[in-house]
Amino acid sequence: MKNPGKSRARQKARMQNRMKRKLALLFTIIVLALIGVDIRLAYINKTSGDKYTRRVLAQQDTASTLLPYKRGDILDRNGTVLATSEKVYNLILDPKVLWQSASEDPEKDCVAPTLKALAACFGLDEAELRAALNERRDSSYVPLLKQLSKEEIAEFAAMQEDEKTGSRIKGVWFEDSYLRKYPNNSLACNVIGYTVSGNQGQTGIEEEYSSVLNGTNGRSYNYLNEDLEQAKVVRTPTDGNTVVSTIDVTLQGITEKYIRKFKEDYTNKYVEGPAALNIAVLMMDPRNGEILAMARDVAFDLNNPHDLVANGYLTQEQVDAMSEEEQLDAKNQMWRNFCISDGFEPGSTVKPMTVAGALETGIINDGTTFLCDGGQVIVEGQQPIRCAKRAGHGIITLDGSIMFSCNDALMQIGALEGYDNYLKYQQMFNFGLKTNIDLPGETNNATTVFSKNNMGPTELATCTFGQGFNTTMIQVASAFSSVINGGYYYRPHVVKRILDPNGGTVENINPVLVRQTVSSKTSALVKQYLYHAMYGEADQNGNNPTGKKGRIAGYAMGGKTGTAQKLPRSREAYVVSFIGFAPVDNPQVVCYVVVDEPNAESPLTQASSSYALEIYKNIMKEALPYLNIYATEEIPADMQEEVAAENAAKEKEKEEEEGEEENQEGQEGEEGRKEPEEGTLIDPITGETVKMPDPEEVEGQEGGIMNGIGSPILPSGEIQVPEGTTGEGGQDTPEDGDTSR
Repeated sequence: MKNPGKSRARQKARMQNRMKRKLALLFTIIVLALIGVDIRLAYINKTSGDKYTRRVLAQQDTASTLLPYKRGDILDRNGTVLATSEKVYNLILDPKVLWQSASEDPEKDCVAPTLKALAACFGLDEAELRAALNERRDSSYVPLLKQLSKEEIAEFAAMQEDEKTGSRIKGVWFEDSYLRKYPNNSLACNVIGYTVSGNQGQTGIEEEYSSVLNGTNGRSYNYLNEDLEQAKVVRTPTDGNTVVSTIDVTLQGITEKYIRKFKEDYTNKYVEGPAALNIAVLMMDPRNGEILAMARDVAFDLNNPHDLVANGYLTQEQVDAMSEEEQLDAKNQMWRNFCISDGFEPGSTVKPMTVAGALETGIINDGTTFLCDGGQVIVEGQQPIRCAKRAGHGIITLDGSIMFSCNDALMQIGALEGYDNYLKYQQMFNFGLKTNIDLPGETNNATTVFSKNNMGPTELATCTFGQGFNTTMIQVASAFSSVINGGYYYRPHVVKRILDPNGGTVENINPVLVRQTVSSKTSALVKQYLYHAMYGEADQNGNNPTGKKGRIAGYAMGGKTGTAQKLPRSREAYVVSFIGFAPVDNPQVVCYVVVDEPNAESPLTQASSSYALEIYKNIMKEALPYLNIYATEEIPADMQEEVAAENAAKEKEKEEEEGEEENQEGQEGEEGRKEPEEGTLIDPITGETVKMPDPEEVEGQEGGIMNGIGSPILPSGEIQVPEGTTGEGGQDTPEDGDTSR
């Protein structure tokens, strides 16, 4: 028989052992889990510690303040500021903090003193402030005023810092911000562009390089640390980079000045209306594609770009009659950059490219001649396409086709060239394609140029002299530059360098050579033809160079006129233009002027390129000396009268200025001389006013009394000076009793 007591003891021992094993297993699992957690925490801290630190800080944040970056400046090529960001301040009220400082004891209460200080320094209504304080008691951020200058906040800031008044001003702080400023207002407005809220660029460089100009905001965090003490973490902002443009403010100013002059001279001149529908000027360096100036006749203040009335684009009555959509469309037209966004039929300014392409194919050469009889019948049975000279130019050379701008000769060149060759060079010169200039809003005009599928003989003929297809100014200027610079087509650009906030170079925007359009030999020939278009002589048929009115005495330059009849042709309206360059042997600047429907007496006179030549000549007269391009040539005989008249006008103007200065100095002198009051006289030596004695006082006094400088004053009031003496310093005393000097 078994012993029941021993059996129970063994069973109990087995249970205890099982419990111990379970506890040991559980302990081991817990230890392993803790080790795993430690390993995991160490891994997370190493790989994602910063991320989780920021998350914890955000959860513990008691006052997180945004620290804004400064958007980078835009400079001209010489470092002149075109756009910058000025530091301004937003006035912020913190009702939550202010209410914590409220007290029924007037000596301890901060609410009333704070509100009074705000009202006194910023002109705010104290009752409205108290209402805002009551309505938003739990808020820590109530903006009161925005974009205050340092001067505007100085008085309140001084009160905050003052030991006596500062202790009673709570719950008010200034949030840093930046305001975009354009020191030159409307200068180069289409190129620079402007910004809207959030530092978003709109149009121009501001839009195209917005991500480069923008930086990264910083933030200041106040939080409770592990010791439950207030601590701060500051993530400093990163300012934006500075953009150095290719624009030259002096050239831009000259360009805009003469656009304004043309508007002043021609508005309502022949017919009631504007000087022209559009006027635009583009200046570029043909050696690298840099844009030196770009302007149109419509300008707007970059500091106030949305006001159609203040910018003179529309009247208040016109704006009031518009819907919001119509007003937005009007603003887009005001902001539009004509030089890159508007297509037009270029006319004869593309003839140099047509001739250059034909020379490259070998179908013509420098000795080729043409018979111009006033027009060409392109399609049998149809009316001939006329040359500008209806009577015909007669027999002319290839040089003459450019010099006299002969449409007939160009149509003959097109016929010799054929579709394939013409279209090849149309593409080589980039017509109908974007130039990819670094500005937003460029159009390509691809739908207006012809291809082999839709080009017929008439289209080929008219395209050779710039009718029947559209280009932009930037397309023509870039193609023309390649023809005169040796044959190199550079991508046009308006930015040449990116700088970091400290002025160090981040990136140089080097010229981009897209292709070689023509050979250097062809380029040299076309340059010669363009020179003759301005300085050539009339031929035996009485044909005259078309660009003579654009010449500047002493300079060797070249250029080409352009006249294009607009659609519908029956309206007889014209776009006239001129594109020129200097100096002719080493072109350094191209200037392209377009005048759309100038204010003229008749369609016949509106078709004259003289309007564009006038603007070109005025601009280049000032621009060339500024660019250190000086006169090196003899003055042509037919320009000597013009130069003499200009010199005489300058001399007269100089004399008038000198006369005005002398007159002004004389007036200032007269104003400076005071007439003595009755009973006084002015000491001729010291200039002091001396009171005359009463005649009764000097009556009976022998020799009179002394005037204080050693000479007696006689009863008559005269100063008696001993014979043979002079006044002080050896100067003779004025004669005839004149005591003033």
